[in-house]
Amino acid sequence: MLRAFLPMVRLTSTTPRPDHGPFIALKATIYKAAVQLADIDRELYGDHELTLARHPSETDERMLIRLLAFAMNVPTSDDQATFGFAKDMWDPDEPSLWEKDLTGQIQHWIEVGQPDERRMMQASSRCRRVSVYSFASSTAQWWSSVEPKLSRARNVTVWQVPANQSQALASLASRSMKLDVTVQDGAIWVGDGARSVEVSLHPLLRCSQ
Repeated sequence: MLRAFLPMVRLTSTTPRPDHGPFIALKATIYKAAVQLADIDRELYGDHELTLARHPSETDERMLIRLLAFAMNVPTSDDQATFGFAKDMWDPDEPSLWEKDLTGQIQHWIEVGQPDERRMMQASSRCRRVSVYSFASSTAQWWSSVEPKLSRARNVTVWQVPANQSQALASLASRSMKLDVTVQDGAIWVGDGARSVEVSLHPLLRCSQ
């Protein structure tokens, strides 16, 4: 069983308030998620006890996309040293999630949101794989601006989560979640026992390596 590690939050006095007034320390809100994964497509099954440190500016929608990205990228073997959440909203030098090998080298860089092309190209040069999960209604506009500049990135995959589906996922958010994630024939179902949301990932760019 893989356990996602909890990012340590260390903010210095260089972090200003939005109004540029006195400096404050932002505190994470801790969420727990027990995820039962049945990925039939990859023949991958397991239970994962996850801890998520939620930034004050993060929405339920984005947090659930992070959980979805976790479920879709759990390594098929235990050979990797670590896989879990990073602290992108606290540290701009980290992604949303990452997979590292036994030497600490980042093998898979995973972004949630709409990173600019420079960030994706930098990650592409550092890591074996890069995955991006975009979920906002502005995805089409963002993608049209970055797609021409990613032609040289052969190890980047970009997924679009339809906005209505990511918003439906947000309804499953709570401080203590128990979620079932089932993947079959490319379709994804996420449920909490009372509700179930179907998610269809649309590929905007596929890794060509």
